[in-house]
Amino acid sequence: MIAEILSRRSIRRFTDEMPSREQLEAVLTAGALAPSGKNKQPWRFVVLGGGEKQRVLNAMEQGLAKEAAGEGVLPESAVWGIADAKNTLSIMRSAPIAVLVLNPFGKSPFEPISPEKRITELVDTQSVGACIENMLLEAEHQGLGGLWVCNTFFAYRELCVCLNTEDTLLAAVVLGVAAEHPPARPRRALEDIVEYRL
Repeated sequence: MIAEILSRRSIRRFTDEMPSREQLEAVLTAGALAPSGKNKQPWRFVVLGGGEKQRVLNAMEQGLAKEAAGEGVLPESAVWGIADAKNTLSIMRSAPIAVLVLNPFGKSPFEPISPEKRITELVDTQSVGACIENMLLEAEHQGLGGLWVCNTFFAYRELCVCLNTEDTLLAAVVLGVAAEHPPARPRRALEDIVEYRL
């Protein structure tokens, strides 16, 4: 088993040190090399830093404010999710780099779609999950910390308008030099999650 699988952690505190272009390109290349259904490669990356990152995160903050006021798109989740999403926004502001991961073949998750398109969407989403995991493992290999973020959904429309995109915004990955080294989180035992039928 590669060492990065064992050593990777979700990092929520970063130093001010900016990752190098070489480190970022290594992380993005690792993501682009992930397996994907039918080799569709359903990902596109928007790498944000500095003032541009803050501009986009301001749009996220506006979306979270709408959700908190009951004017958002996820009213059932807002009850438990807004406080966590605001914390995530704070983490994203503190990290030097935020990579938004989009599916150029997808549509808004708030539009109805046929069962066939839903299956395609599920395959694409699994593929992007593999892409993001590759990115996080390469970030660890490059000496960077990373965090996989899905709280972007609470500000989905605001972020897509800010990015001027109709692609599906699936997640974000924040990157930087870790300012913490948390212990490993507990994992369920194999006997609790595996059923052999050999």
